[in-house]
Amino acid sequence: MATVTGSGAQPGLADCSPAVATAPAHPPQSVLTDAGDLLRALAAPVRIAIVLQLRAADRCVHELVDALDVAQPLISQHLRVLKTAGVVQGERRGREVVYRLADDHLAHIVVDAVAHVQEGK
Repeated sequence: MATVTGSGAQPGLADCSPAVATAPAHPPQSVLTDAGDLLRALAAPVRIAIVLQLRAADRCVHELVDALDVAQPLISQHLRVLKTAGVVQGERRGREVVYRLADDHLAHIVVDAVAHVQEGK
């Protein structure tokens, strides 16, 4: 004979109705929009590769070109997108600009996404 939980729900399934009162606050629309913009900035394979490179060390454009085997104008274009989105920051050192990640949160997003895809294969 099956045991019935107090609410009549199937065992192991959460009863959703009481949880509505304790659900976390919904972020403002502006925060959701900004998060979407950030994820779109990270959505290109070359930009993901750039973030992974910058996770290891700060790099200038020519180092990214060599490491990723991508043309310099394309690397510069992707860096511009990442910089506009606040993912990377550049610091001029002589004739070169050295890029670094703005913070570690962004690297975690990319690393977790890559790991998730690799787990499924």
